[in-house]
Amino acid sequence: MLTDSSPYFSVKHDFKAYLTPWPDNMPIPSESELNLMLPLSLQLISDVKALEANCLLQLRHLDDAAKTVVEYLKLQSKKIDLVLLHVLERETHEGELHIGLFFGGSGIRISGSSPFDAGDKFKITLNIKEEFVSLLCFGYVTATQVIENSPTSTDTQYLTDIEFNRISDIDIEQLVKASLSIQQKQLKQRKLTKT
Repeated sequence: MLTDSSPYFSVKHDFKAYLTPWPDNMPIPSESELNLMLPLSLQLISDVKALEANCLLQLRHLDDAAKTVVEYLKLQSKKIDLVLLHVLERETHEGELHIGLFFGGSGIRISGSSPFDAGDKFKITLNIKEEFVSLLCFGYVTATQVIENSPTSTDTQYLTDIEFNRISDIDIEQLVKASLSIQQKQLKQRKLTKT
């Protein structure tokens, strides 16, 4: 996706990315400043994910009898995620909506009608609905290329690669887990279609 030197795997999957241009004369916020910028809905999702990860980690050390409890808690967590994502979907998002095509722990690839210059900086809100991931980060454009127009479309579309330059470790972990989960689902789907 980005370059061969990307430290994280990326996966092809559609998602929403809201991009807000970040002025060149403003420094990229630190991780603590980034946490203070989180809207309430993203802060809630982040807190819930952190609590869930901590709880499940502790439960893994229990015996086999705890597996039923773990599965029940995962179901409850999924319900909470669905409610929070529903609330998030109804919110007005800052920035211009772009359709994401690839994501990973290092960055994203988006498509849209706007060309960007290498080095352009953005505040980015990512929403990967199927994996219950919503986060705020910063990134910069590494490359933009024109997508060849289809015979049915006259609008020029662009593919843009964006590398993260400020994202929390917890959010990187979420993106890596989500990319692996999606890859696993895609592999299962391929096996089913071959049989």
